[in-house]
Amino acid sequence: MQVHGVCYDVGRVMLGQDWRPDWAAVDVEREIAIIREDLHCNAIRICGQDLDRLALAADSALRQGLEVWWSPELWDASQASTLTYIEEAARRAEELRARHPGKVVLSVGSELTLFMQGLVPGDNVLARLQHPSFWETVRSGGHNGPLNAFLAEAAASARRVYHGPLTYASVPLESVAWEAFDVVSVDLYREARIRDAYPSLLHRFMAHGHPLVVTEFGCCTYRGAAAAGGQGWAIVDPATTPPTWRGTFERDEEEQARELTDVLTIMGDEGVRGAFVMTFVAPTLPTSDDPRFDLDMASYSLVKSFRDRSGAAYPGLPWDPKASFTAVAHYYADHPPQA
Repeated sequence: MQVHGVCYDVGRVMLGQDWRPDWAAVDVEREIAIIREDLHCNAIRICGQDLDRLALAADSALRQGLEVWWSPELWDASQASTLTYIEEAARRAEELRARHPGKVVLSVGSELTLFMQGLVPGDNVLARLQHPSFWETVRSGGHNGPLNAFLAEAAASARRVYHGPLTYASVPLESVAWEAFDVVSVDLYREARIRDAYPSLLHRFMAHGHPLVVTEFGCCTYRGAAAAGGQGWAIVDPATTPPTWRGTFERDEEEQARELTDVLTIMGDEGVRGAFVMTFVAPTLPTSDDPRFDLDMASYSLVKSFRDRSGAAYPGLPWDPKASFTAVAHYYADHPPQA
């Protein structure tokens, strides 16, 4: 693969919750250095809502020599508001690209069928997923026409001000008209249902004639999480305070590490251009020595966050690497990017 990456969340916002509530520029600078030097990434997918945070992180990554996949995400807004947001994001992306030619890729959104209003019924992502008509609409393909109409408008608007490579982080239930983009991107988690078919799914996305990059894949940190794939997070009931488990689960860092290594190996063998592991850090899901409160089990992150202390590996930062961090670092170091 050419692109060895990790997703880096600067503050996705879902249902009013900022996923990066404690924001410090000095920590961002250090974490990006660790991503480059110790995780052995040559690219970073920077996700979040606030364009100033996104720009600060991107500037740090570009100065440190990483390729930046800039992924602004305004979740649960109307199509009109989302388009206005993409237009401004594209202008900011061009400022970055002009200073660092050949090092910036812009995404006009991610999984918009789920995360934008208007393609399927529901005011927010949970309401859309739980709506009685959701799966009927998806099976019929009724969402694809409106999705592609929006993406065509978003791509045209972005290209008026941004002059670098353009992509969209799709989800497999979407059939995207990829002619509007330069790179095919898909968030593709391996789960029990598609485990054996994963290589053929990759080839399905490679058939569009553009390079394929997997913009999200990963595994949570409990026994059985590999089978759950992109639904691994659902073991937590967020409606309770504090959050509680929907069953009994056992922490398993080694399963997460094995799954990431296995999927990276498959993607390398099948000719995927690049991949971004989901995700580097998830501070809203901190670990605990008490399994009842070890929310990191429901996290895809490569590091385990602490509630009220710094870690041992990188003093001053509130996390420590997990087994998955080491596994991904070894894979990237042992498989140099191919030209």
